[in-house]
Amino acid sequence: MRLFLCLLAALSAVPASAERLTLDRIHADPALAGPGVRSLRVSPDGERVTFLRGRTDNQFQLDLWEFNMKDKTTHRLVDSKQLVPNENLSLEEKARRERARTASLSGILSYSWSPDGKQLLVPIAGDLYLVDVDKPEAARKVASGNVGDPKISPKGRYVSYVRDQNLFVIDLTTGQERQLTTDGKDTVHNGEAEFVAQEEMDQHTGYYWAPDDSAIAYRRYDEAQVPVARRFEIFADRTEVIDQRYPAAGAKNVEIDLMIVNPATGAQKKVDLGPEKDIYLVRADWSADARTLVYQRQSRDQKRLDLVAVDAATLTQRPLLTETSKTWVSIHDDLRFLGRQKAFIWASERSGRKHLYLYDLSGKLLHPISSGEWGVDNILAVDEQAGKVYIASNKDAVIDKQTYVLNLDGSNANKPVRLTKQDGWHEDVFARNGKIFVDTFSDPDTPPQVSIRRADGSMVEWLEHNELNAQHPYANYAKDHLPTEYGSIKAHDGQTLYYSMIKPANFDATKRYPVFLFTYGGPHSQRVTRQWGNLFNQYMAQQGFVVFVLDNRGSSRRERAFTDVIYGNLGAHEVEDQLTGIDWLAQQRFVDPKRVGVFGWSYGGFMTLRLLEAGSDKIAMGVSVAPVTDWALYDTHYTEQFVGATPQADPAAYERSGVFAHLDGLKSPLLLVHGMADDNVLFTNSTRLIDALVNRNVRFELMTYPGAKHGISSRAGQRHVYGLIEAFFKKNLGGTAPK
Repeated sequence: MRLFLCLLAALSAVPASAERLTLDRIHADPALAGPGVRSLRVSPDGERVTFLRGRTDNQFQLDLWEFNMKDKTTHRLVDSKQLVPNENLSLEEKARRERARTASLSGILSYSWSPDGKQLLVPIAGDLYLVDVDKPEAARKVASGNVGDPKISPKGRYVSYVRDQNLFVIDLTTGQERQLTTDGKDTVHNGEAEFVAQEEMDQHTGYYWAPDDSAIAYRRYDEAQVPVARRFEIFADRTEVIDQRYPAAGAKNVEIDLMIVNPATGAQKKVDLGPEKDIYLVRADWSADARTLVYQRQSRDQKRLDLVAVDAATLTQRPLLTETSKTWVSIHDDLRFLGRQKAFIWASERSGRKHLYLYDLSGKLLHPISSGEWGVDNILAVDEQAGKVYIASNKDAVIDKQTYVLNLDGSNANKPVRLTKQDGWHEDVFARNGKIFVDTFSDPDTPPQVSIRRADGSMVEWLEHNELNAQHPYANYAKDHLPTEYGSIKAHDGQTLYYSMIKPANFDATKRYPVFLFTYGGPHSQRVTRQWGNLFNQYMAQQGFVVFVLDNRGSSRRERAFTDVIYGNLGAHEVEDQLTGIDWLAQQRFVDPKRVGVFGWSYGGFMTLRLLEAGSDKIAMGVSVAPVTDWALYDTHYTEQFVGATPQADPAAYERSGVFAHLDGLKSPLLLVHGMADDNVLFTNSTRLIDALVNRNVRFELMTYPGAKHGISSRAGQRHVYGLIEAFFKKNLGGTAPK
């Protein structure tokens, strides 16, 4: 492992008056990671790389920037404050941002390129602007009034968006706005993704353009049959009663339709999704020639997924393929239709690992594109002309993410060529033609560095070198930066569990230290990664704690034998693995086994409670933030996928997967934290737990945040909650922070 190379190189430039890392500084401006970038895009003409960047005086207020490939200059293209000095967000937009995990951000959160690379579509605070890249100061507002999910059509003739639950287009040749749907109101929504699609299926759009601008496929859903969860949102100065249609496990989901509309005429067609109505419409895509609409239909129990092709003219359907599983079929975004041959790329976990396959348009398997004892994260780009498929994967190290290239003909299926060379974490964005890509690299000692590279991985130019020199925001803290160590231990069934560990400041192997164990533990997540990351973990190590993180079975980016273990019994194997990690820690001479504490948020909050219930003899205290306590209170798609049934069909599975059946084992001190306006893990999860603990005469500490959602995302809230966590650990475990 590469330790401290960039830090050691920079130490000579670090000022002698180095400072101690503090929570105040972690949550202040400018960001300690340096001038980070978001939403990287390569313009269609390849002349610009655009991105979002926080302001120096407010890292959460984002502006749109560009790097010009010709003159190699970087400058701000659109100032969000000039477009909208003061944002007033609708309740719908606030809820959407919460589900997209962008609630803490303001300014420009998204944008899109016109196909000719001359204009950008920029939404901000419900308004929509067209920006000429040669005259960005002349940005013109083209729509307003709580506009959502705006897009420029693939050929550039239209701008589309959702407003007031209906789908609209503007014909850019005439400037005329056309309302394509009219029945969107009350419980009926057009062109939007429903709650569970946004929250659990990574589906943040509800409509899909045909590649020739001839049609739009869109979701139409009616949530009238979804039960209403009446909940209170308690603010500092008021209480609001919210009637939220929340599809808790076992309840009815929305009624979903798939429609096709002509943007020029408004003519509508309805796609028959089959006789079974209790399904999930997971995705919809178009073939390259725009003649075929393809949708993914998932069964309610999520053990079957059908890929179905629809003739856009006649609505005649034909099945392309079906995926099945004894547990659940994972959903993905790795369907790619080819233009040079009548074929498509599809990802499947049928081998036990996620790999890519090439099919013809009748659904016949042609050949695997990837194979072997490793898996594909996702497709990054397809260059048909060169016959290349670019992917992200952890092939060389589970804790890393690298970029590789495969041959479309499958000739190097088990031997992809690695393009990114530095060990660590690479998040890459390719140009549409696959000729260049933007690489964001970091490791535990290197803040994110962004470079532009050719398709073979060779350097073109730095976009953001972000060197850790004397001018870097982290420079004053580099001297005390502690290295992250990585290793592995075995689960009870012999599978490999990866961990990361940061040893305390002024580490002395002859001393025994308390442990700060951070856990998430749930599916769809990997926390042990070799990347620049959690400064709170770094801070706690500098306060004298051994900081330990372990990815238990069920965590993501692993083979199905690893993830499927949790099916039907949430918490059991995850807790078993975390206790295995705690037992391993207890064997280390530098760990005080009587001073182990655990902290987790959301699924991690659930894990904290289950760990205290199962291991209060080994765990001295826990902090549980926004925990699920009863899976019957959580949403349909996520819960039924992993518990394996509805509460009505298998109540025993919900009882053993929850918190309350095991509560008698909770003996160690507990700090319970929850936002009082949480619309994801409803506050009811904590109020039920509070009641159960009171009835058992179990003492605990409680902190609730008025008006806070699931992420307690305000800057003041973040600063306070992490200070609270630190204080609870120090009160119960002590610490040996350097003087």
